[in-house]
This record gives sequence, C-alpha cells and structure tokens, in this order.
Amino acid sequence: MGEDEQFAEKHIQKTQAAPQIVAGDPTSYFTPPSNVYSAILSRNEAVKDARRLKDFQELRDKYVLKKVLFEDPLFPAEDSSLFFNERFHLKLEWKRPSEICSNPQFILGGANRTDICQGDLGDCWLLAAITCLTLNKVILQRVVPHDQSFSENYAGIFHFQFWRYGEWVDVVVDDRLPTYKNQLVFTRSGQKNEFWSALLEKAYAKIHGSYEALRGGNTLEAMEDFTGGVTEFFEISEAPKELYSIMRKALERGSLVGCSIDTLVPTALMTKTVSGLVKGHAYSVTGVEQGKRRDCKDLKIRLVRVRDPWGVNPPPTCKSNEWTALATTEQDKERLRPTEQGEFWMCFEEFKKNFTNLEICNLTPDTLQDDQMFKWTVVMHEGRWVRGCSAGGCRNFPDTFWTNPQYRLVLVEADAKEKTCTVVVALMQKGRRKERCLGGHLHNIGFVIYEVPEEMKGNQQPLQKDFFLYNASIARCKSYLNIREVTERFRLKPGEYVIIPSTFEPHKESEFLLRVFSENWSTSEVIEAEIEAGSVETDSKMKTYRPVEEETEEEKQFRAIFQQIAGDDMQINAYELRTVLNRVIAKHKELKTEGFSLESCRSMIALMDTDGTGHLNLQEFKHLWSKIKQWKLVFKQYDTDKSSSISSFEMRNAVTDAGFQLNNQLFDIIAMRYANENLQLDFDSYISCLVRLEGMFRAFRAFDKDGDGIIKLNVFEWLQLTMYA
Repeated sequence: MGEDEQFAEKHIQKTQAAPQIVAGDPTSYFTPPSNVYSAILSRNEAVKDARRLKDFQELRDKYVLKKVLFEDPLFPAEDSSLFFNERFHLKLEWKRPSEICSNPQFILGGANRTDICQGDLGDCWLLAAITCLTLNKVILQRVVPHDQSFSENYAGIFHFQFWRYGEWVDVVVDDRLPTYKNQLVFTRSGQKNEFWSALLEKAYAKIHGSYEALRGGNTLEAMEDFTGGVTEFFEISEAPKELYSIMRKALERGSLVGCSIDTLVPTALMTKTVSGLVKGHAYSVTGVEQGKRRDCKDLKIRLVRVRDPWGVNPPPTCKSNEWTALATTEQDKERLRPTEQGEFWMCFEEFKKNFTNLEICNLTPDTLQDDQMFKWTVVMHEGRWVRGCSAGGCRNFPDTFWTNPQYRLVLVEADAKEKTCTVVVALMQKGRRKERCLGGHLHNIGFVIYEVPEEMKGNQQPLQKDFFLYNASIARCKSYLNIREVTERFRLKPGEYVIIPSTFEPHKESEFLLRVFSENWSTSEVIEAEIEAGSVETDSKMKTYRPVEEETEEEKQFRAIFQQIAGDDMQINAYELRTVLNRVIAKHKELKTEGFSLESCRSMIALMDTDGTGHLNLQEFKHLWSKIKQWKLVFKQYDTDKSSSISSFEMRNAVTDAGFQLNNQLFDIIAMRYANENLQLDFDSYISCLVRLEGMFRAFRAFDKDGDGIIKLNVFEWLQLTMYA
C-alpha cells in the first residue's frame, strides 16, 4: 500500500456515534432536538471530533506543503468509480472546480436547499434528504464541515462525515468531478461556481463503491446517514389523524421529512399523476404552516411546503397561494415565500390526496404525537444472519425460525402516568447497497416480539423450536419490507420479552443492526448459551479406562479386526484406523455412508492419542468407538428421511444432544465448515465435527489448570494444539 493510500485509508475513520450509546446505562439517551446537536455532542464526542479534524488537517497540510493536489487512490478518477454494471452513455472527463470555472467556492452565501439540483443520476432520494438537511444548520455543519475552501490551504482535498451503522465515519475525497462539455453531470448547485453539494454526493458515492450504486433508493436511508437518528415511515392513507401535527412537530424539532408517490408497477416509474406530480420520485417537505383566514376566522388554513430536487415548477393543480393569507408582516412574507424553482405550497388535503408515503427521520425517537419531550434509553446490537445456521426466515418457516438471533428485552417501569412502556424497535440490514456490484440486493426484513412466560424468566438459554410452535407473538412489525431499515413503535407492559429479527425467507445472509429505544429504564442483551461440554473426559480419565470384564460380540469382532491390522504392537495409525472403522461401519447398512475419510481419522487419532505417539491402542480405540456409537444414535434421531444426512439447522440440536452447548457464532462456523453446498452434513462430516469439538474442549480443560475458563498459551503451545487437532 502506497503512502497516499495509507493516508486515505487512515482517514476513513470510525468513531462512536453521537450520542454515545451504552447498553444498560440508564443515562444513555438522545437529547431532544430543541437543543439540536450542541447538547448531543458530549465532551467525549467533542474530543473525537477534534482528533478527526486534526487528522484531516494533517493530511491536507501534507499536500499543501508539497504543493501537490491530492488524488484519492481509494476512489480514483476512473470508470470504476462511476459504475459497476451499466456504462454511462456519455464520455465523461474528470475535472477539478478550478478547471470548470474561474472562481470556485465551496459554499457561496450559505448552504441552502437551492444548492441541490439533480443531474443525470437517479439519486433523487439522496438529494431530497440533502434538501432536508439544509433546514438544520447545526446538523448540516457536522455532515458538511464548513471550514473548507478553494483558496486558503487548498490542496484538492475535502472531507465529510456520515453515520454508518452506529458509528460516525470521516470520508475524504479529492475534488475531481465527472463533467461533460465542462458541465457537472451529476448533482450541482444553482450557482455554477458552488461545489459543496457535488462533493458531498461524491463522498457518499465513495462509501458505497460508485456513483451507480446511488441509483434508486429510499430517502430515509440517507436521512439516517446524515443524523444517526431513527426513521419512521407512514402510508398516508393509513396514517393517524394527527398526521399534520406529527409533521409540524417533526420539522420544529429538526427532523428530516420526505414524501413520495408509490408506483404500482415497474413500468409506471417516473410517470406523472393526473395532478402532474412524478411517481417514484422523492420530494422534500420543507415546511408546514397553519392559521385562520382573515375573511373567515372559523376556517383554518393548513399548508405543506414541498420541494422537487429537479427544480421543476409545480403543477398548477397542486400549487396553493394561500400562504399569502398567513403572512401578516413583510417578515412573514419573506419567510413563507417559495424561493426557488421546484418549491411550492400545497393544501394539506391536496397533499394527502396526491402523495402516498411520508418519511420522517427523527433526531430523537420522541413521540411526535405528544407535546412533552422525552429522554430515551438506547441499546444497540450488531448481529448477522448466516445461511444454513442463523438465517431462519420468518414464522412461516417453523423448522428454522427458532434459529434466528434472539435478543432479550426487560422493561422495568411504565411511562409516566401510564401502565405501559413506549418502545421503538429499529432493524437495519447493513451494506447491501455497496454489495450491488456483486449482485446483492435488499432483503425483506422484519421482527417479532414474544413475551417470556413467568416460568422462563431469567433463563439465559435461547428459546427453542417448541416455544414458537405453541406461543403467539405479542407484537411485530407491520410487514417484511425490502428497505434498509424497518421501524415500529409499540406500547408494552413492563416485563420480559424476546425480539427475533429475521429475513422473510430462510438462507438470506446479511449483517444487521438492531436498535431498541425505550422511554424509561430498560435492559437488552443478546441471548447466548454458555459454551460448555458436559461429557468430555480428561486425559486422566481416559488413561484409566478399562474394558468391561466380559466383551460383547461386537467388541470381540473389534479385537479380531484390530489385532489383524495392528500387528504385534497393537497400535494403529490413521490409515489403519480408517480401515478398521470402515469395516465396522459397513455392517451398518442403514447409514448409507461411504465411510470415514482419512482426514476424519487423523482428527480421531489426535483426539484419542493420550500419549502423543500418533497411534491408538486397543483401549483408546474402544473408547473412540463408544463415542461414535453414542453420536450415531443422535444422528439417526435427526435423519428422519433416512437420507444419511442432516441439515445444518438440525445439526444445532444434534450438537446439543451430543453433549455440547454452543453459541450462535460457533453454530455459524460449524455450518460454514462442515455443511455441503446444499447445507447438509453426511455422517462423516457429522462425526468429524463432534470429534473436533470433543478434542478442543478436552485440550482447553487440560490447559485450564485453575478452572477459571481462561487459558494462556505461548506460540509453540498454540501451534502444537491447533496443528495436531
């Protein structure tokens, strides 16, 4: 990695989200946005911001001193940064702002919603969010640091900050932008020499891999990345009657608000409604106003101000001029007057008739229906669904649903003057947009909440299949959606609950972020079994193993085969062990197995070789066969279709019944390591897995002299253990 690349890599930094989220800390909260972000940025966060700024300044000053303009090696001025699939229809040139105009400015006259004009990229969802961002100057200055320019300390380098899955990242870019005939082809400002919005779009494209990755999306996605807030989605036809009040309070509190019109069929994308608005296009809500008519004080005026990021003049049928009736002073007129093309006022009733979706990104999860501000306990969990193990799908798939990650939520006390607790649950799938170039797409995701019965409270074990077969959920998201985050608000009584996040179908892999917000004190934790093995023998026990006085007929056959193959020394190696086992296992026709592989037999030797000779004697072999017989019974129990294989999901229960207690991460590893492409384990793979578990548990206990569950190994001991296992 070159010097420039090291510097650029260094400056894609991860820092703690603001506010700091601490699991189980009753003081963890989102400060109400009446204080905007000044109160949110704690002393600790301010220190991190200062360090991040210092690092950027050091990188910038390095190039200023060298008198060389920065060129970003991680997002080069090449086609790979433009697209991953569909080539752009024009031959583009990458140019710096100074090559486009004579007097480039980063921000000219203050960043505002008129600086965002869409170009030839289908990212209106992003631009609608940027438009909303400009309405809150404090948040805007966090995402778009204003102390950057094309004159003072200019080195062709700029930086922006985004919230990414619980962390703030600082994204550095150079200022080379795609142009055609000396004009920016993507986002641009209404003023030709202003470039903050174009550079912000470039930084956002960088974290997703390319400009093409920004085509098509949900405004809520970008809103969250600009704030770290929690989003809510309303279908306007089903929205609560207090919708206007919700919108007004959201904007008063600095929330970002967007709206759109659903397309019923893909061919309707970007077609117009009867009113002239565009389907499938993202608009921003920039204001709401209400008042009484001067001529009739009994009639109320309720207006919504909407902005089209394309800058298209509003359709006459949608536009309302009643805002002039609300302006009692010149100052009011100036405040209410639509300032640029694409912005217009609508009557609220017309707004509800024309738009189908409303999207709100709250800087806090404050209940917008109430006047009182609340502080919230916030807990965040990172997890993942793994194909064949913990990607169990929704409740439509009862055989696998129980394998999804489980999170315990304890609500300690009810809200003030209430008998219930307000809870907001937000489930986000991570990284899917960046994986578009690999064929990735958004999964349909959702979650279900179960109340824990009294007799099971405090139990740290995951809920098993039978629980979900015979118990109904207490709450759930409205539907499984293929959007980045699904959010729902609930009112639950104090008590203990389990949240099950999942994809709609099984075997859909993704990392996810689960956030739980509650008004009062609550706790939340991932439910993981304690790792242990109840039936693992120590070396000393194995060495004192003695055969029973009278051998069974099977044991007599073993002795004969063993003596025949082992010879006078009565010791066998891995090759000979394979011969012995496969002769015996061949008598068990019901297993339909081709026998044990040489690798499996080597693992068995490593497990049972108590004296380090690389061979097994007869007693060690008989002990091994005793284990295999026990495990064979478990295997046959789960091989219900007599296929001589079990699924990776069934393997979870088989491992438990064989005497091992593991957590989700270990089950994920077993599925990846031992299951075939069809997520099945044959008898050989099954035995190999259990042999490895038995051996590693036994080795750990041998090193854990004081029994505290912690061992310390030097490099020789580590390699000796892992290479022979």
